Amino acid sequence: MAIIEIDNLRKTFRSGDVDVHALRGVNLVVQKGEFLAVVGRSGSGKSTLFHILGGLTPPTSGTIKIDGQSLTSLDEAGRTRLRRNSVGFVFQKYNLLPTLTVRDNIDIARDIAGRSEPWDATFLEVLELLGIAQKLDRKPRQLSGGEQQRVAIARAIVNQPAILLADEPTGNLDTENSNMVLDLLRHLNKKTGQTVLMITHDPEAAAFADRTVQMRDGELHSA
Repeated sequence: MAIIEIDNLRKTFRSGDVDVHALRGVNLVVQKGEFLAVVGRSGSGKSTLFHILGGLTPPTSGTIKIDGQSLTSLDEAGRTRLRRNSVGFVFQKYNLLPTLTVRDNIDIARDIAGRSEPWDATFLEVLELLGIAQKLDRKPRQLSGGEQQRVAIARAIVNQPAILLADEPTGNLDTENSNMVLDLLRHLNKKTGQTVLMITHDPEAAAFADRTVQMRDGELHSA
């Protein structure tokens, strides 16, 4: 069953007097529960694709369906609801708030979604799996880079989104922590059936996914 369907997606930016074609007719189908890696160099268009999938920016043309809903027909309020309820983000730079504890950084996502119930047993198990269950009262500066990224993963999945978008999640990590984060993403994908899309420039990171596609000059190609 397809959870993401992209048809002839295009995105053009205006830079001075020049049109920059970031996406040039992208077509992609992602099955529910799939772990897909999108590999490409900087400037290939992969980040633009993710920003559109996450409802952060609209495309110039083309259509996208997420879990049967037409993303391209949504207004800004609709895209905000999508980000809040259906999509989780993991960023290269973690994006944790330095003055808040791990617990509070995770709960921000719940507050935005209007959820106030206690964490359920499944999520508590995930915190143990991520190795951060004993560090909930620490602040980001007291954590290693790998631990901060694991907090970012916990924050991204606390609301059980249908899709997890991971944007260069190992870009700031050493090899040991990179492999740990990738193993965790793969484990969460298999354990919960969550759909994971990861963009990366690293073929070794992409090898952790079920399937890989290449992005070059705004176009997708089979790996």
